[in-house]
Amino acid sequence: MATYNKRGYKTPKEKEEKVDTNFIEENVDVDAKDSATAKAFDALDETASKTEDFVARNQKYILGALAAIAIVTIGYLLYQRFVVEPNQQDAADELFVTQQNFQKAVDATDAKAQDSLFNLVIKGSEGKQGAAEIANQFSGTDAGNLAHYYAGISYLNLKKYDDAIKSLEQFSSKDTFLSAFALGAIGDAYSQKNDAKQALEFYVKAAGMNPNELTSPRYLLKAGQTSLSLGNKADALKYFTEIKEKYESAPEAQSIDALIGMAQ
Repeated sequence: MATYNKRGYKTPKEKEEKVDTNFIEENVDVDAKDSATAKAFDALDETASKTEDFVARNQKYILGALAAIAIVTIGYLLYQRFVVEPNQQDAADELFVTQQNFQKAVDATDAKAQDSLFNLVIKGSEGKQGAAEIANQFSGTDAGNLAHYYAGISYLNLKKYDDAIKSLEQFSSKDTFLSAFALGAIGDAYSQKNDAKQALEFYVKAAGMNPNELTSPRYLLKAGQTSLSLGNKADALKYFTEIKEKYESAPEAQSIDALIGMAQ
C-alpha cells in the first residue's frame, strides 16, 4: 500500500529536555566543618573545666593573695594619710625659718653677716632645726629634699666643699633651673678643690639642663674657662662659640670674642 503525506503535514519533532544550567553544585564537606567547630567548643569546655578545677583547688591561696593586696593598698593609703602628710607639714614648718635665713644670706652685702646667716641656715635658729637636720629627719619629704639644697649652697659659701658636694648630690628636683644651679654648684665645689676635670663634668651637665638664657650661658662660660685651664682649647672654643651663637644677649656673651680668640 502506498504511503503519502498530506500537503502541509510535518512529522512532529521529539521534545528536548531542558537542563537548568544555573545550578552549580558546591562540593562542601559539611561534616568536616561541623567536626572542627565541635572540637573548638570541646577545647573551650576543657579549658574552662581546668580553670574551674584550679580555682577550686587553690581557692584558699587566691583569696589570701587578694586579701594581701587589699591590706597593702589600704596600708599605703593610711601611711600616706597619717604619716607622710603630717611629716610634710612638720618639715615645711621647720624649714620656714631656714628659708628666711637663706634668703637674707643671699641678699647680704657684708661678707661677715653673710657667713653668719649661712651658719644659721645649717644649724638652725629661733628654736627651729637647721637645713642639715631637717634633711636627715624628714628624708623623703619635699621640704627635706629642699633642705639638701639650702645646706649644700650654704656649705659652699662657707668653703666646706666636701659637705657641699655631699648635700647637693642628695638633692633632686623637677625644677630644671634649680637642678641646673645645684649641678653648677657641685662644679664650683670641685673647682675650689682644684679638681678641674670633675668641675668641668658638672658644668657641662648644668649647661645642658634645660637650655635657657639664664643657666646655659653661665655654665658654658665656666666649662670653657675650665677647659682652657686644662689646656683643651678645642673644647673651650666649642663652649665659647655656643654662647656667641645661641645666647648673644646674655651677659656672658659680652666679652666672648676675646675668649674665643684665646681658644683659637
